[in-house]
Amino acid sequence: MCELTSFAFATAVCISALLAFTTVKKYRTRAGLTTCILSLRPINEKAEQMKAEQMKSALANVNELPDAIRGCKYPAKQHNLKVKEHLLSKENTLSEQTTALFITGEKLENNKYCDTTREFRQNRYFYYLSGVDIPGCSLLFNFKTNALTLFLPNIEWDDVLWSGMPLSLEEAFEKFDVDEIVYCNEIEEKLKHDCFGFRIFTTDLDNVCPKLKDYLIAGDDSFFYAMDEARIIKDSYEIAIIRKATEITDVCHLAVMSALPIEINEIHIEAEFAYHATRQGARSLGYDPICCSGPACGTLHYIKNSEDLDKKASVLIDAGAEWRNYTSDVTRCFPISGKFTKEHREIYEAVLDVQSEVMKRIKAGVHWEDLHILSHKVLIKHLLELGIFKREYSEEEIFERKASCGFYPHGLGHLMGLDVHDVGGRPNYEDKNVYFQYLRMRRELQENMVITNEPGCYFNKYLIAEYLHKYPEREEVVDFNVVEKYMYVGGVRIEDDILVTKDGHENLTKITSDPKEIEKIVTDAISKGRAAFHVLA
Repeated sequence: MCELTSFAFATAVCISALLAFTTVKKYRTRAGLTTCILSLRPINEKAEQMKAEQMKSALANVNELPDAIRGCKYPAKQHNLKVKEHLLSKENTLSEQTTALFITGEKLENNKYCDTTREFRQNRYFYYLSGVDIPGCSLLFNFKTNALTLFLPNIEWDDVLWSGMPLSLEEAFEKFDVDEIVYCNEIEEKLKHDCFGFRIFTTDLDNVCPKLKDYLIAGDDSFFYAMDEARIIKDSYEIAIIRKATEITDVCHLAVMSALPIEINEIHIEAEFAYHATRQGARSLGYDPICCSGPACGTLHYIKNSEDLDKKASVLIDAGAEWRNYTSDVTRCFPISGKFTKEHREIYEAVLDVQSEVMKRIKAGVHWEDLHILSHKVLIKHLLELGIFKREYSEEEIFERKASCGFYPHGLGHLMGLDVHDVGGRPNYEDKNVYFQYLRMRRELQENMVITNEPGCYFNKYLIAEYLHKYPEREEVVDFNVVEKYMYVGGVRIEDDILVTKDGHENLTKITSDPKEIEKIVTDAISKGRAAFHVLA
């Protein structure tokens, strides 16, 4: 897919409509993505059919599946076999003849003091091993026979009266990649009969029936190691899902940039993103979105999303759609006026260059720590050119003093998949080296890992106090008079989702990060005014 722009969306819908109708009127949807509404007489019946087909194709089909997974089951069996392989390799005292894993998924949880339930989020380890998003299920994988058994919740007939029949055993068997499906009331008998004398590993005992706990080994480090190692390398099915999630996210970010006339508060940015995610079939976001403006763009995990945009120059939105339990994670920045200010553009281009230099080197076999260090060195070069670092100090000296951490304290990126900060990265938050303390990925890149590339540069008084003022050798190299000129920007982060390949990488994120194209998207939207958007409040 090419980089997304509002022009591309408009062209795709309008050309065929012009062929079929004598007169066309252009309207704006609530997010500013152009759709053609045909207002006068159709030329003939065929043109009417063409119009219907075109209008249908212009809207998101939430039931459409990527070609790579159409007609396929989630590869649960293969995932269990990967865990088995890693566990037996890690613990050579185990025998596949007497080993199994058992894991229980999440249940619906009630909200306190009322009859509503919390939003359901399936246990990610359980989903990885089952592909099942139904509350109250359990799973057993027998290493001896390689048999995978799914236990569905017992049918509660009172619930049937209100909610209808749940998925039947036959329907579940057609849907899920398992060898056997029975109800949960048969778990104990299954453990006794099929796994007598076995070592049965599980994650924890949180949702486990008390009478089953004596059969299970909970919280074993080697078991978690095996599951994490299995999850770091994505198979083709997982990659297809993540690719779909990023495609949805591309549209959402474009929608946000295209809707400035109806965005007067940060919560409007969040609403625009979430609305377009839902319209495309992503019922959840992968994490709480960060939607900030002005100086708040310097707050790394900003959670308020409630400040007005008025009299501010910059927006930073870090948000990703989740599709079929796999997430995306993308950050974009843009100017509220439609034109970057001098300082905002300088920092934006510095961060974009950092990301680009890292991107050139992403491939299997490269150590992520090396790329993280590279990102600091490239940023130091730019901040030195801007006068933020005093020019009497060399790039090497500034690097040795670790002064760049006052403007870029977080890691270059992280693994991504079922969780936004996916398992297996081997971080070390106790590391005494400040460069690596918050780096979530501490290992060599491997083919079919999915990672984020997300350098940033921030102007935040708390970061400055913590990472610069407490260290005279760092403070000494910074010109704080120049820093003050950039404080209103807050910060810039550019984040893309990357599939590692044998000889390079694929950037799954297609929404543009080019500052000129971003300016065009925003200015085109502003030129339309609020009246062009379908919004009631």
